[in-house]
Amino acid sequence: MSKKIEGFSKLSKAEKINWVTQIHFEDAYEAKKIISSYNHNNEEKQKLHDEFIENSITNYYFPLGVAPNFVINGKEYTLPMATEESSVVAAACNAAKFWASRGGFKTKILGTEKIGQVHFLFEGKTKQLQTFFEQKKQMLFNSISSLTANMQKRGGGIVDIRLKDKSNLIEDYYQLHFTFDTVDSMGANFINSCLEKIANTLQSLATDHEVFLKERFSIEVIMSILSNYVPQCLVEAEVRCPVRSLGGQTGMSDMQFAQKFILAIEISQKEPYRAVTHNKGIMNGIDAVVIATGNDFRAVEAGVHAFAARNGIYSSLSHAFLEGDDFVFQLKLPLSLGTVGGLTQLHPMVKWSLELLGNPNAKNLMEIVAVAGLAQNFAAVRSLITSGIQKGHMKMHLLNILNQHQASANQKEKALEYFKTQTITYSAVNDFLKSNP
Repeated sequence: MSKKIEGFSKLSKAEKINWVTQIHFEDAYEAKKIISSYNHNNEEKQKLHDEFIENSITNYYFPLGVAPNFVINGKEYTLPMATEESSVVAAACNAAKFWASRGGFKTKILGTEKIGQVHFLFEGKTKQLQTFFEQKKQMLFNSISSLTANMQKRGGGIVDIRLKDKSNLIEDYYQLHFTFDTVDSMGANFINSCLEKIANTLQSLATDHEVFLKERFSIEVIMSILSNYVPQCLVEAEVRCPVRSLGGQTGMSDMQFAQKFILAIEISQKEPYRAVTHNKGIMNGIDAVVIATGNDFRAVEAGVHAFAARNGIYSSLSHAFLEGDDFVFQLKLPLSLGTVGGLTQLHPMVKWSLELLGNPNAKNLMEIVAVAGLAQNFAAVRSLITSGIQKGHMKMHLLNILNQHQASANQKEKALEYFKTQTITYSAVNDFLKSNP
């Protein structure tokens, strides 16, 4: 039976489910039963979720955990974290508790500029285009006044427009490069609407420009789109304490621990293979809070990893060093986040998560998210240079393995006790269950 279908999007939800389960599953009844079990029992809430995306057939659950005891700039927080990976929330909790008694986390907003670009071709001379741009720049601003009015009332809008000559990369290729301040909104829809309007205005003005008419030059817009690379939308998070206050780590003096930790970070700065995994660990914490607060984690990931490679080699986002008698651990990265618009006012759990955080503005959320990344990174590196990463990870993963084997409650209880002192592996758990039916 063919798996091709015409007009799928026009089918009702029930019809879509029927087609998917009948065409793609051996047991259509069981497949449909699983889908139905994840629907919200409140019809209105389910309808709300269905309308978030196209072709919705059910909900896909992530666990939502909370990480208490975070002290950020002297204020106490409990962080919402949506993730499927075991040990992430536990690691964040451990790091939060550790630093809460050592002054907590300090943060600083270094910039909030977002980027958008209009990409176009122009066959004439760069000087002619530059003159045209300078003459028409204000008209370009004015063409979107109706779109920016509300944003300007909130203190945002277009910061600047620059003409960039990129013809060394592609023949006749130029950009209008925009910087925006979108205040508490992530601003993707706002930026893209502004860019598309300005692109139309640009082409219209060029069509009527006397010099271009005479020389038969034209501007051909290729595309208008925001950039998820926002190197001027930066936040920095930091922890520091006297080396003597690091608290006696496993088998090491405080100074030995500090030096080994700093060396581990230096390796991540200079070795790309290590840096990728190192930064992935940072993103474990960041993505969990970003998802919980209804923000675009794909955009955040793309921008962060581009920033990590900004100097021509992919490198660690975090830094560690000694400053006098102090151990210092820092993280600096770009975060384009919003607390209004998108799902923030629609998804009940997003609203709940933001309230848990005290209904932060976008800058506050940048700080909180950066701290989640730094906490996660500290916990991971501390484990790596002491007990090893697997001990804690596999302990948290034990229940997942037991559930995969459909272990009984009695087997789980015995396994949890047994593996307190034993190495946890998939095969070891399997062998244990066979010997403890």
